[in-house]
Amino acid sequence: MMKEKYIMALDQGTTSARCILYDKKGRQISVAQKEFRQIFPRAGWVEHDAMDIWSTQIGVAKEAMLKTGATYENIDALGITNQRETTVVWDKTTGEPVYNAIVWQCRRTADYCDELKARGLDDFFRKKTGLLIDPYFSATKLRWILENVDGAYDRARKGELLFGTIETWLIWKLTEGKVHVTDYSNASRTMMFNIHDLEWDGEILELLDIPRCMLPEVRPSSMVYGESDHKLLGGPVKIAGAAGDQQAALFGQACFNEGEAKNTYGTGGFMLVNTGEKPVESRNGLITTIAWGLDGKVNYALEGSVFVSGALIQWLRDEVKILDNAAQSEELARSVPDTAGAYIVPAFTGLGAPYWDPYARGAVTGLTRGVNRNHLVRAAVESMAYQTYDLMNSMAEDIGEPIKAFKVDGGACMNDFLLEFQADIMNMTLYRPECIETTSLGAAYLAGLATGYWENTDDIISNWQIDRTFSPHMDEAERKKLLRGWHRAVRSTFGWSRQEMDDEEMV
Repeated sequence: MMKEKYIMALDQGTTSARCILYDKKGRQISVAQKEFRQIFPRAGWVEHDAMDIWSTQIGVAKEAMLKTGATYENIDALGITNQRETTVVWDKTTGEPVYNAIVWQCRRTADYCDELKARGLDDFFRKKTGLLIDPYFSATKLRWILENVDGAYDRARKGELLFGTIETWLIWKLTEGKVHVTDYSNASRTMMFNIHDLEWDGEILELLDIPRCMLPEVRPSSMVYGESDHKLLGGPVKIAGAAGDQQAALFGQACFNEGEAKNTYGTGGFMLVNTGEKPVESRNGLITTIAWGLDGKVNYALEGSVFVSGALIQWLRDEVKILDNAAQSEELARSVPDTAGAYIVPAFTGLGAPYWDPYARGAVTGLTRGVNRNHLVRAAVESMAYQTYDLMNSMAEDIGEPIKAFKVDGGACMNDFLLEFQADIMNMTLYRPECIETTSLGAAYLAGLATGYWENTDDIISNWQIDRTFSPHMDEAERKKLLRGWHRAVRSTFGWSRQEMDDEEMV
C-alpha cells in the first residue's frame, strides 16, 4: 500500500457535497461529488434535510478514498468548508435534527428582522457582529426553530438541544457527538458572535432569547478539534481545520495581504477583501466578517454577498429549459453581440449586498420582440458580472483605495465570456488560478497547517499558479451606459413582495 499522505477536504455546499484529496503541491488526487435534495416549502423558504447532508458527505468521503486506493492511514488530516449561516438544531442524545436545516438563502424571518430594525437595533448588531440585520444570518433562523417547533424552546433551555452551522453539525457527527465546536469564521456569520471580543454575545442572546447552552465552543480555523470515529473511515482521522466556504476560498487564493480580494462564482456570488487584523466598518452595505483564526491571530475581511449567481444558470437549465447544460451558456452568450437591451436581475430570494432588500424579486427588464433565447442567456451571464461590480465598487470605497489584486474562482469562472465581460465592466484585470476549487483547497490548507503537513503560508503561496489573466478592453462610454441600465433594472425590483401593499396601490 502506498505511503503517500494526503489532506482530505470536505466541501459541503448548498447543492452538493464533495470530497477532494490534496497532495503537498495542492493538486487534486481524487474527487467525489453528489448532489442532495433542495426543499422549498413556500415562496422564499429554502431548507435541507441535515441527515441528507451528513449521509451524502460521508458517502463522498469514502468514495474519494476508494477511487485512489487510500485508507485512513493515508489521510494526514481532514478539513471542512461549508455553506455558511445554514442552521441546524438537533437532539443532543439521539443526534436527530428537530427540523430541517434552514438554508442561508431562506427569507422566512424577514418580518422579524424588520421588527428588530424598527426598534433601532441596526447599530447595536453591526457594532458587535459586523453584520446587518437580515434573514441571511443564523440567529433569526435559530429563533424561528425555537419558536415554531413544538417543545423546542423548553428542551433547548434544559440543555437537550444543540445548535450549529454545517461544519459544527459535520464535526459532531464525525466524532460521534464528542466534539461540539465552530470556528471563528463561521461563528462570525451567526449574528450572535462579538467579532471584537471573540465570544458569543450575552446581550444578543438575551435579546433574541436564545439559550447559551445550545451554542458550540468557538475555536481557531486551524487546529486539531478531535478525531473522526474509527468506524466511519476505517480508522481515526484528525479533524484539523474548518472555515466557512468564502473565507476558505480567500485563504485558498492566498489572499494573505490587506487589499487582496477574491470573488467566487458559485450558487451565489461572494466577494471578500482581506482587511488585516483590524475590522473595517462598511458604509456601503457590506458586512465585516472574520476571515480566519490562525497562529494566535484573527484576520478580518469585508464581504459582499450575492444570493443568486450561478443558480441563475441552473434556473435557465432546469426550470425555463432554454439550456441543455450550464457550459452551453458561454456558447449562446457569444452568439449575439449584446443583450438587445435586456437585463435579468436574479433577486429570487431578495437582494444581498449592497442593497439588502429581502422583498426584492427577480425581474427581466427591457424586453422587446427582438429579444431571443440567446439574448436572455447572455443577460443572465452578464448579471453575474454586474452584481460583482456592485460589490467591488462598494469595497473600494470602504477601504479607501482600489483593490490591489482580484482573483476569481468557483465553477462559473470557467466561462471565459463571463470573465472577459467582468474585466470590462469592472475596468480592471482579473486572475484565474489553475485550481479553481479554492474553497476546498483553503480548508485543506487550514487543516494541513495545523498538523505540519504544510510548514507555513509561504508553502501555500508557492503552490498558487495563474491559469489565465483577463484584462479590460471596453470603451468607457459603453461601460457607463451598460451600468446605468443595470442599476435602473435593479431599482425596478425593490420591495416587490411586500405584503402591506393595499389593493388601491396594487391597482
